[in-house]
Amino acid sequence: MNARQWSKDLAMGAKFAFTGGREGWVRVLLTGVGVGLGVALLLLTTAIPSAMQARSDRETARTDMTFGVDEAPKADNTVLVADVGTEFRGRDVRGRQLEPEGLRAPLPPGLKKFPAPGEMAVSPALKELLESKDAKLLRERLPDRITGTISEAGLIGSAELAFYSGGENLARYGDGPGITRINTFQGEKAPSEEMDPVLLLLVLTVFVVLLMPVGVFIAAAVRFGGERRDRRLAALRLVGADGRMTRRIAAGEALSGAVLGLLFGTGFFLIARQIAGSVEVFGFSVFPSYLNPTPVLALLIAVAVPAAAVAVTLLALRGVVIEPLGVVRTARPARRRLWWRLLLPLGGIGLLVPMIGKGTENGNFNEYMVVGGVILLLVGITALLPWVVEAVVARLNSGSVSWQLAVRRLQLSSGTAARMVNGIAVAVAGAIALQMLFAGVQSSYTESTGNDLSRAQMQMSVPRTAPLAEARQSLADTRGVRQAMALSDGWLGSGRKDPETSTPLTVGDCASLREVAKLPSCREGDVFAVHGADYDTDTPKLATPGGKLYIDPSYSGEEKSKEVAWTVPRGIMKAAPGNDPKGWERGGFLFTPSALPAAAASTLDGQIYLQLDMTVPDVQELVRNAASKIDPLTDPWTYAASERSDTFDSIRTGLFVGAACVLALIGASLLVSQLEQLRERKKLLSVLVAFGTRRRTLSLSVLWQTAIPVALGLLLASVVGLTLGAVLLKMTATKVTVDWLSVLAMTGIGSAVVLVVTALSVPPLLRLMRPDGLRTE
Repeated sequence: MNARQWSKDLAMGAKFAFTGGREGWVRVLLTGVGVGLGVALLLLTTAIPSAMQARSDRETARTDMTFGVDEAPKADNTVLVADVGTEFRGRDVRGRQLEPEGLRAPLPPGLKKFPAPGEMAVSPALKELLESKDAKLLRERLPDRITGTISEAGLIGSAELAFYSGGENLARYGDGPGITRINTFQGEKAPSEEMDPVLLLLVLTVFVVLLMPVGVFIAAAVRFGGERRDRRLAALRLVGADGRMTRRIAAGEALSGAVLGLLFGTGFFLIARQIAGSVEVFGFSVFPSYLNPTPVLALLIAVAVPAAAVAVTLLALRGVVIEPLGVVRTARPARRRLWWRLLLPLGGIGLLVPMIGKGTENGNFNEYMVVGGVILLLVGITALLPWVVEAVVARLNSGSVSWQLAVRRLQLSSGTAARMVNGIAVAVAGAIALQMLFAGVQSSYTESTGNDLSRAQMQMSVPRTAPLAEARQSLADTRGVRQAMALSDGWLGSGRKDPETSTPLTVGDCASLREVAKLPSCREGDVFAVHGADYDTDTPKLATPGGKLYIDPSYSGEEKSKEVAWTVPRGIMKAAPGNDPKGWERGGFLFTPSALPAAAASTLDGQIYLQLDMTVPDVQELVRNAASKIDPLTDPWTYAASERSDTFDSIRTGLFVGAACVLALIGASLLVSQLEQLRERKKLLSVLVAFGTRRRTLSLSVLWQTAIPVALGLLLASVVGLTLGAVLLKMTATKVTVDWLSVLAMTGIGSAVVLVVTALSVPPLLRLMRPDGLRTE
């Protein structure tokens, strides 16, 4: 067979696809929509790397807070930047106060001019939030007049909450935390770090699990209308076409649908690209300009989808005998063989088993073997499910009329029913495996903070410019605050400059000091030396009565400090160590306020620990509002029992975003597939109604036809998902445990998608059962 004949037959198939009348147009349209949905999701996936890079570039282009970098000297090209960011009901608000120091001061990206004191420029999302009724507390915290909008160049996402406000006399904060002087906003990119092997395994698995259902659905979509097409091909045999020719013509029809799907997919992608700019999913948002598919991957999709359509069609027709007088498919098909279907999952396990134990400590995973193994296991579902459906429905006979109608239909075309749920079964199996993997390894990426939440729920850093006692009293008077404890921290050394030994010092009233150490007794004017604290061996040596020490000593290479001299009093008492609400065991010297030299007061950093009444609505927002009134540079944060790796959380967020898109695709694909199935049986349904069959019976039979293969698919998906999850956990050297709640949740979500699709297909089903369906008979 030469290429010319192939192209001729394919062209004829394409012609049949577009000239087959209304039925042909509807079928090719459904195929195009189905393939287009899958193509759109593939294009979105290929655009993710560029979107992540664009966000990173934007972040780098507006870098202002740097660590370990020498501060620029004051000049006419410098600007003082203060971090005045906050949080509102769990959402971060990026805030900066700007004070230009000359005419050539650099503007941050996204601004046309510096806001004056009392003015601010905000992101569109923050402006919308501030104008909403629910943001009254945030508006009180950000009272400046809005005079401008931050353009796209200054934001990393369309839904980012950010603002720049005008600063005044920021130099009074000195070189304290949260303030810096810069002459450019263009930061240097951090060097890339090699990813942890387990996190790499998570990323690979997430991509495979999210993309596999898309591929399965595209393969199912190009087979829409298969039975009607086969009968048309039988007619071609009557006019002289041989079997191979009819198969090539069928491939041409599928190719047309796939090409149309590419066009639809491009359109869907462009629509989704615009919509993406107005939504935020799990705190992640992008601008439409970020979503640019990688050219090589986009070209691969453009080639692979039509090629896959042809290959799937030819493969599907291998089991169908197209004869001049009909298609053998209308008879009961031959029983499917099981042995070769088991080879796929067994091959997948065979690829994954050698990776067992290669966790963080034992080396890297072979990416190709991991991806290949996961793909084979998940593809194994699509091979096993038709056999399972056929084997089970063959044993189902008795029951109500609707049940028997459904079972008989499934016995005649179990393959079609299995194809409908292949995608959802693969998605559920992958989701179960990933849930097991995430649950198993999350403890490795989660650390206890040590915070004692029973003693404090918030902590706040107070700038040195704000009187600590007044700040404590202001917070104590805030509604919802039960207790406010203030402590000041500093350092004390054995010498004026570059001391050989140094130790921390803490200043607070007796009640506050008792919260962080065990004191024998306490009166105003006392000083204590803590003995026995972990990692503090210098305090007992320094606590010699009459010894001369220096508060805030200087160090080489840094600006000269206060170097306040202090003599250890003869009445200094010993104290036993204790933990503060943050879980930190404090050592060093403890001062009551009047024992501290007055000159040393300005060298200390104030901290306030807050115990809250969590039953008061928005109590944390009330505290943040009170803090902003004390000083814009106060830095309140909420205590948490544990904290997790940012990379781990990013991957998990990526999974949720991707899963949401895949579930939407599966729902849409199931609906399109269901409508195509109903359209195929339009006349049959009308005939049954005309003979007196109740509409309720037919509706129930349609429900059973969907529910039986879905139940079998979810059962098979659970088995494969648990197997895959166990193998992945073994690979990471983690104990295998099953989170049955997650398994039930995943299968429940899959069932819910099917129920929604069934409900949406009922109106067209009732319409198809009307008598005018017999009009052409």
